[in-house]
Amino acid sequence: MLCVEDYLDSLAWAESKGGVKGLSAIANQNLAIVTKFVSENDWIHFLAKDPSIRSNTSICLTLDLTPEKVKSLTSMLEKEGVAYDIGSYRDAPPGLRLWGGATVLPEDMEALMAWIKYAYLTIQAAK
Repeated sequence: MLCVEDYLDSLAWAESKGGVKGLSAIANQNLAIVTKFVSENDWIHFLAKDPSIRSNTSICLTLDLTPEKVKSLTSMLEKEGVAYDIGSYRDAPPGLRLWGGATVLPEDMEALMAWIKYAYLTIQAAK
């Protein structure tokens, strides 16, 4: 019965966000935040070059860093309690894998972009 109650609670939450349209709008807003960030920084790129095939929930990025430095960046974000498990999948190019779905507040995505920039500049400057 707890599973049923959890399911009903999830449906109520989704409805409070505007249903499918509201949840999609949040994911689209999160992708727009990342898109703006990528356009303002020439060292970070979308893995999917074609915007028409980019996901607004599983957002994959590459960085102009060596694989070792990408790992240092993701480790730094984890150590600081900013983001966990955002490194790209093992078979993908080194980079970041961000969840941009409706459970992520746009203000949190904005904060993550600032942290990614800070971590990149810190790791890039390290010798």
